[in-house]
This record gives sequence, structure tokens and C-alpha cells, in this order.
Amino acid sequence: MTTKSTPERATSANDLDTFSADIGLLLLRVVFGGLLAAHGTQKLFGWFSGYGWSKNAAAFDSMGYNPGKLFGTLAGLSELTGGLLLLLGLLTPLAAAIVLGTMINAINTTWSGGLMTGKGYETALLFAVVGATIAFTGPGKFSLDSGRPWQRQGFVWGAGAVVLAVAAAVLTLILKWTL
Repeated sequence: MTTKSTPERATSANDLDTFSADIGLLLLRVVFGGLLAAHGTQKLFGWFSGYGWSKNAAAFDSMGYNPGKLFGTLAGLSELTGGLLLLLGLLTPLAAAIVLGTMINAINTTWSGGLMTGKGYETALLFAVVGATIAFTGPGKFSLDSGRPWQRQGFVWGAGAVVLAVAAAVLTLILKWTL
């Protein structure tokens, strides 16, 4: 008895559509998660022509996130962790919440630059929307979550991820404004 690959088993149009959606989610997760993780390494280690930890901490101080060492490290770790978890499709609702919460703060920081100016919040908004989208859709079949007992997706988990992200972002902003 031979085992057929996923494309070979996909015989109906519906099977192929599902397979295509899973490929699309894989591409989205891998590219987006990889880029976000790279942003985190720029902040933490100075990789990919980034500032590195010391300059990143100073930048966070100048943006009003005091102490900059704490908030800059949290931002870098959030981008690195959230990006890697999304890339792998692991603990997806939590990963999406990490990304969305981080990007809400990035939107707040870049709000005065406006939208579509090159200095505004369009990139953070795009990253936030991708994070929220993956929270609701789930990671797809080609992920470490797929078929596992901890796999969670759908409206309730997407909404939970959004609520967690907003709560964490608001708490971070309150700390920014009061410290």
C-alpha cells in the first residue's frame, strides 16, 4: 500500500481550494513571520543593518517609552518571538496577539506621521492587520499547530487574540504615559 501526497489526494475542486488556501497561509506566515522576526533581531542584536540593543533602547527613551531598555527589549523580543511563532505556525493565537499588541504601540508611536507618508503608521497598520487575520484564519495545514491537541482557530480564538492584544497594548501605553 502506498501513501499519496497531499496534492495527489486532492481530487475535487473543493480539496484543491482548501489546499491552495493552506499554501497561501504558509506563504503569508513564512514571509511575514520571517520579516517580523528580522525586525526583532535588528532591535536586539543589530542584525540586518539594525540599531542594536543600546541604540534601540535610546530610541525608545526618545519616543517616551521609559525606561527604554525595558520597552525596547520587550518590543524586540515581541517581534522576534511573535514572528518566529507565526513563521512556524506554532501557538498561532498567542503569536497573533503578540504581533497585534506590539503593532498597536507602533501605530501609536508613528500616528503623528500620518498615513501613506513614508514616516507614518502604514507599515505598523499592515503588520497589525496581518496578525489579526492569521488570528482568525488559523495557520493552515502546513504548520506545527495543525492536527495537534493545542491547535486553536476560528472566531472565538481570533477574538480572544484581539482582546488580549488590545489589553496588552493599552497596559503598555498606560505604563508609557505614567512612568
